[in-house]
Amino acid sequence: MTKEHRTNPNLIMIGLLLGGFVGMFSETALNIALPQLEQQLGVNTGTIQWLVTGYLLMVGIVLPLSSMLTKHFTTRQLIIFALADFIVGAIISALAGSFAVLLIGRMIQGIATGILLPMIFIVLLAFYPPQKRGAAMGLVGLVIMFAPAVGPTIAGIILGALSWHWIFWLFVPLLAIALIITIFFMQNVSELTKPKVDALSIVLSSFGFGGLVVGASLAGDRGWGNPMVVIALLIGLVCLFFYAFRQLHLETPILNLRAFSFHKFSLGTALVMIDFGIIMSSMYLLPMYWQRGLVVPVALTGILMLPGGVINALVSATSGRLFDNYGAKYLTRIGFGLSFIGALMLLFTSTTSPYWYVVLAHVVLMIGAPLAMSPAQTYGLNALHGPVSADGSTILNTLQQILGALATAIATSLLGIGQSASAAGGATAFVHGVHYGFWFTLILAAIGFGLSMFVSNEPEPADDPLADRDQAAVENN
Repeated sequence: MTKEHRTNPNLIMIGLLLGGFVGMFSETALNIALPQLEQQLGVNTGTIQWLVTGYLLMVGIVLPLSSMLTKHFTTRQLIIFALADFIVGAIISALAGSFAVLLIGRMIQGIATGILLPMIFIVLLAFYPPQKRGAAMGLVGLVIMFAPAVGPTIAGIILGALSWHWIFWLFVPLLAIALIITIFFMQNVSELTKPKVDALSIVLSSFGFGGLVVGASLAGDRGWGNPMVVIALLIGLVCLFFYAFRQLHLETPILNLRAFSFHKFSLGTALVMIDFGIIMSSMYLLPMYWQRGLVVPVALTGILMLPGGVINALVSATSGRLFDNYGAKYLTRIGFGLSFIGALMLLFTSTTSPYWYVVLAHVVLMIGAPLAMSPAQTYGLNALHGPVSADGSTILNTLQQILGALATAIATSLLGIGQSASAAGGATAFVHGVHYGFWFTLILAAIGFGLSMFVSNEPEPADDPLADRDQAAVENN
């Protein structure tokens, strides 16, 4: 192995980005197969959505621990384990003959994604200087945004020719390539300090984030007033409160929440969370609307989802470079503005909407969401420097995935409420329910646009001596 290969950041990132692509692809790839899986596995809509939220649940539990894991295990060890774990989960899912086995496979995959996602940002921040991070983040944005957007298209083509099992078989060769690249080229970028592990923090984190996801997921099937839903949500909120309190008072916290003392990081994180909520809610609802609202065959549904996926890829690939040239101020505003228009267009759909109109609405949404994503991520992470950057990456990814799980669960719940409220039946009732879900997407876009008004292109905090002092205080704590 040459020195050039050992130190080439682009080569080092390939394995990570392949693994990240599969992780994010799997978040939406099954969406298009959910109606088929309901029938084949003999479960209802509220239960089948656990294949999405159960996966995100494990991601949400593991992600907050990633900063601690990087202090106890090398970068190579963590990434190799995650990729191998993902391969095992994919094979279990591919061989599954029941809902329970399929769910177990999905949750094993979620563990891998929970490790991989923050590692992408940790490695990126270690190898790329601030002035080049926009372009690099654009490439990461291509993975994070394009993968879930194109998931339904690829899955639809597979379902048209084969069965849902082959969606998971597709993962295996891609993950194997990523694993081989990682074994040969990955560098260790974090220092192993091996601090004392606070077991109580791990328990509080798991029950906190897990409680929110479980509560919201159960609400999709049982309603928000169900005692189990209320109890799960209360447990989640209480545990998160004590988790945050404990992290702020521990000498060596598992997750340094003082990163939120930086305004730009807090704002960037909020925008990323909202943007991902827009993606996950719309990508959950849209494939089902095509199939059950417009009665489009599954293979054709995948093809009709393709234009939005392609546009998403193009915008994701360029938004990072646009950030390097223009900053985040106007890109986030334009992005959330277009997302609002796309969601609004979807609210005017019906059982007889022309295909071109729905495709156009999807395309507008897929221009707006990725246009805001990479600039918001880079805007937030550039506010942090030194060791706290790893904590910032973990926080951003954790909250993004948690809101993705909550957005999917809320969209499911609203879909059911809307169907029940409809006086009609069949496709008309289903479209009525989909509209309830798209109202949620629209509200998220409106909130994101409002928050983007506070984004500025002023110099980063590190340019300010006073901010340097605050950064040092955060790192020392």
